[in-house]
Amino acid sequence: MAKKSKVKLKVDKAEAAERVSKIWPVLNKTYPEAKIALKFGNSLELLIATILSAQCTDVRVNIVAKEVFRKYKSVQDWAAADLEEIESDIKSTGFYRNKALNIQGACMKIIGEYGGEVPGTMEELLTLPGVGRKTANVVLGNAFGVPGVVCDTHVIRLSRRLGLSENGDPVKLEFDLAEIVPKKNWTLFSDLLMFHGRNICKARKPGCESCPISRFCPSANNPALW
Repeated sequence: MAKKSKVKLKVDKAEAAERVSKIWPVLNKTYPEAKIALKFGNSLELLIATILSAQCTDVRVNIVAKEVFRKYKSVQDWAAADLEEIESDIKSTGFYRNKALNIQGACMKIIGEYGGEVPGTMEELLTLPGVGRKTANVVLGNAFGVPGVVCDTHVIRLSRRLGLSENGDPVKLEFDLAEIVPKKNWTLFSDLLMFHGRNICKARKPGCESCPISRFCPSANNPALW
């Protein structure tokens, strides 16, 4: 039997912006501890941890990062390291060959083009190997205080369920959310959706009965829209 297609919500941007204004204070009050789950001490560590987080849990990344950040303390350490040794050190995060290549390549470019310092603009970050808009926004928002919309799987799922965007493509969704969320709130709004996605609005079965924003959610208690 063919799998039944999910019903897609039609999104009106004015209504979506109004919905954001209603759910923002509720989520902000519900998750006062909301922040990025990755552990880092500086912009380089956050950049590397975010590259490692692709297709890997933050819990696993934090375990691996704790050890590698003791071993590789600077861009020079990463750039000079034996590539196979880096692969071995990060292997448990998955896709370790590509990640090792990207991390070392990014560090070499940071040394060669940015004076050994992680750059602080979207345009510059996107020139680094392994860095897309999601990674760049994570670094900008959490290391440099520059607002950025981070579209991970939770943000994508919740944005569609909440009728904030019809887009499942992370880049298109980023621009959709940027239009309806005040810029100063971009980073924290992303963190709040991530926390809500992990705790209540889960992929297979959202906890609509205990959801503090269900009254604003057009998908609440409607499996066809999950």
